[in-house]
Amino acid sequence: MNFGQAIELLKQGRWVSRKGWNGKGMHLYLEDGLSRVVGAGALKGQHRKYAPCIVMFTAQGVHQPGWLASQADMLAEDWAEVTA
Repeated sequence: MNFGQAIELLKQGRWVSRKGWNGKGMHLYLEDGLSRVVGAGALKGQHRKYAPCIVMFTAQGVHQPGWLASQADMLAEDWAEVTA
């Protein structure tokens, strides 16, 4: 599948990944409605709401918000839906 088709799946609440990625378990999902209370720093205690963003679940088991596609990712045809 191509990148546009992968984006459409993300919008439907599904997970996607590229077959060409080396990391085990890596995938993307769309995070919508994220909010939290800031735990440290100058804004500690304030409530923040975030705009929807694409999140990568990394090979290290970390959720990394704000994933950006590379040129290779956008032109790839090896996107696939991830099933849990």
